[in-house]
Amino acid sequence: MPSTVIASVHYSADTEVLQIIFTTGRIYFYYDVPPTVYEKLIHARSKGSFFNKEIRGRFAFKEKES
Repeated sequence: MPSTVIASVHYSADTEVLQIIFTTGRIYFYYDVPPTVYEKLIHARSKGSFFNKEIRGRFAFKEKES
């Protein structure tokens, strides 16, 4: 289901890094994200709500510099 907040999601199982590109164009990398969290995110009915509940504030992150 498309999200009004998240444009796309990419995940590396090798490094457990989750990349989220928001509809604003901002890109964030979240570190040490278990594969189960990624799977739940991509299958969530509302990706924005899932992100706010399960990812934001729970994982170290860095915004990609432009």
